[in-house]
Amino acid sequence: MAQLEEVTIDQYKHLVSERAITGETMLLNMGPQHPSTHGVLRLLLELDGEVIVNCIPDIGFLHTGIEKNMEAKTYQKAEVMTDRLDYMNTMGNNLAYVMAVEKLVELDVPPRAQALRVILVELQRIASHLVWLGTSGLDLAAMSMFLYCFREREQILDIFELVSGQRMMTTYIRPGGVWRDVPVEFETAVREFIKIFPRRIDEYERLLTKNPLFIDRMVDIGYLSRETALSCGVTGPMLRASGVNWDLRKVRPYMGYEQYDFDVPVLTEGDTYARYLVRIEELRQSLRIVEQALNKLPMGPVRSDNRKFVPPPRSEIGVSMEALIHHFKLWTEGFSAPNASVYSAIESPRGELGVLLEGDGGPKPRRVHMRTPSFDNLSVLSEIVKGHLVADLVAILASTDIVLGDIDR
Repeated sequence: MAQLEEVTIDQYKHLVSERAITGETMLLNMGPQHPSTHGVLRLLLELDGEVIVNCIPDIGFLHTGIEKNMEAKTYQKAEVMTDRLDYMNTMGNNLAYVMAVEKLVELDVPPRAQALRVILVELQRIASHLVWLGTSGLDLAAMSMFLYCFREREQILDIFELVSGQRMMTTYIRPGGVWRDVPVEFETAVREFIKIFPRRIDEYERLLTKNPLFIDRMVDIGYLSRETALSCGVTGPMLRASGVNWDLRKVRPYMGYEQYDFDVPVLTEGDTYARYLVRIEELRQSLRIVEQALNKLPMGPVRSDNRKFVPPPRSEIGVSMEALIHHFKLWTEGFSAPNASVYSAIESPRGELGVLLEGDGGPKPRRVHMRTPSFDNLSVLSEIVKGHLVADLVAILASTDIVLGDIDR
């Protein structure tokens, strides 16, 4: 409350009702360190007893200036910063950025690299949904869900470490392909996960989907209408749970998604429970895509042979002076990109993740801007929590699946 008293009443008049100003309702801070805010988020709540009259999200506590810092680096060196945006979608962040670079400089990507990218970003989607499911269950006192979901997530992170050397901040997907080919153990590790994971999803559902306590906390809570979702730019599972069939992998395919057979789960209820069901089904559909991509994984190079933009293979550096010089110049000076603007987008676990990239003819981008799904998805929170209890806010906020690094940047 001390924070509220530091500003004048006039500054809050347009945000809170007259009842709060006259003391008939209570103003309460939730966060920025409250465990159920899923990050460094402050919610300014106006309460009538335990009923939410108004909710104002206050963001910016995690601001890092990533976009401006990327503009001070060469195109290759800037990529490592994308891992730190949505830290639950590092492979996807890499893909969105390098697709924009490839579009800007017209760089090709070999078929094997495209298939590997699809496998890894879909595994990343599953890992992200597992974190969401585990932490959402924890918010509603389902402790077992957290332990079970993180058990499966560990398998995925082990696969990431196998191919990149890192569990989370991988920077594995690079302009023109991927960092290096996957090791021989990769296929066995992925197939082992494909084998066990369907049974684990069934286990999650046995624990939650028809659990009467879970249903009471989720059904008809946090209703988001189709019209509100579209007007606020909501994307991803939140939009599809409100009846809008929009998935960039289907409507604007990239990385060869048009060749994979999968369904886009869509529900019309628009409540917190519908958002849960959509994400549960997305776990199964992502697994379908991973299995198809693995079955048809072609042989061949994993990086473009366009040496203007792609460093030479590591094996050549020790035997070729030209390769060593080329590698040195690319990593110290970078490559020049055209004086042009491009926009590239992917379907992240939270929705549309887009990258606006503008070159100026030199080795560093003039402008880098991210269209992140969490920012727009959070914008509807004020509308969908009104009239609910504070206890319901915990479930509603969890159902948005926001990541504050995705919002603040």
